[in-house]
Amino acid sequence: MVSFLMVLSRMLRGIGRGMKDPEFQVLLTLMVFTLFSGTIFYSTVEGLRVFDAFYFSVITLSTVGYGDFSPQTDFGKLFTVVYIFTGIGLLMAFAGRIFQYIELNRMELREKIRKKHQPKNK
Repeated sequence: MVSFLMVLSRMLRGIGRGMKDPEFQVLLTLMVFTLFSGTIFYSTVEGLRVFDAFYFSVITLSTVGYGDFSPQTDFGKLFTVVYIFTGIGLLMAFAGRIFQYIELNRMELREKIRKKHQPKNK
């Protein structure tokens, strides 16, 4: 549990750092819009409850795909194909940015520790 909380803390710090970057803000906005549009689509066209539609959108984009839901209409299947191709690329770019900021935070911490323990020249 402790390791999970440490990883979650690093991830949240990475997201916090990313919020200062306009490109990250655009990726975040696009991710929210993508999940929102998938949720709206699946709830209206496929008749899923809103929560189930959101859940299906998340497991589809994260490539988990438990198989408990699947599109029943041809239009839903076509939308899902396009949704997967665009959404997975967007999710990977978003996750890549988060990992980049996590690593930058880690590198800065290592540099601070190195400078703190470096002998001072007289």
